[in-house]
Amino acid sequence: MIRFILSRGLRAVVTIFLVVTFAFIVLRLSGDPAMQILSVDAPPEAIAAFRNEWGLNQPIWQQFLDYLLNVLHGNFGDSMREGRPAMDIVLEHVGATLMITLPALALKIVIGIPAGIYAALHRNSLADRMTMMISVAGFTVPSFVLALVLVLIFSVHLGWLPSTGNATWKHAILPIVTLGTAGAAILARFTRSAMLEVLGQSYIRAASAKGLIWRQVVTGHALPNAAIPTVTIVGFMIGSLIAGAVVVESVFSWPGIGYLLISAVANRDLAIVQSILLLIALCMVCANLVVDLLYGWIDPRVRLRSAH
Repeated sequence: MIRFILSRGLRAVVTIFLVVTFAFIVLRLSGDPAMQILSVDAPPEAIAAFRNEWGLNQPIWQQFLDYLLNVLHGNFGDSMREGRPAMDIVLEHVGATLMITLPALALKIVIGIPAGIYAALHRNSLADRMTMMISVAGFTVPSFVLALVLVLIFSVHLGWLPSTGNATWKHAILPIVTLGTAGAAILARFTRSAMLEVLGQSYIRAASAKGLIWRQVVTGHALPNAAIPTVTIVGFMIGSLIAGAVVVESVFSWPGIGYLLISAVANRDLAIVQSILLLIALCMVCANLVVDLLYGWIDPRVRLRSAH
């Protein structure tokens, strides 16, 4: 088990390093922040002074080395526009994002998993077909399209809910429903597929042949073995709590991480973008690490394969 944990932890560290490296290089090669922040009409002396102040005149490998050393000391850089620590600005927006993503995650789990199990246990029934039809629609419709439809119905025509901002709890309803709908559809499809695959296995027939009632077969044998694919999807959703609302926050002008990321990219505020990407990578890697550990707990065969 210790070797299993160490191998997963090492992979997590390597993944974070690769994400940070890729993001740093791409951001530096995608354009000059001085031209974006100071404008193209700024005097050459001002542009040169700006580049010198922020270390942009150094070779990219030197910039990257300095960035890594600063990160190891807890310094993630300062915002080029606000002059404040970038991570402080990012963390100020985390709460707003979690206000809509955590309820949306609960909505996905509460609706998606029971719907998928019910559809699998009633395969080819009207309920199964309706569940899968709704799931396909919820999965294929882009989130910004669904967001605009909800705004058109509940904000413009009915006037029940506000369409932008975060002043009251009512402002969070439409973003939560938008995020929860697609996730519930994905969970329903994967849960149904996992359950159908397990229900077709020989040990399910053997359990039924032993005289167990169907409820015992489902809860004692089918659900535990169908849990791994579902845990994978739920883990991915947990890891994407910070990054999963970029489009939705833009549509509803919700002041979270996604809204900040788009603004920072447009303004070429490198430290903000790097801090957000690092935070997202940490969340995804930690979620995947927890999922891997749950695999080993749910199915001991995973630990054995990892050890070999």
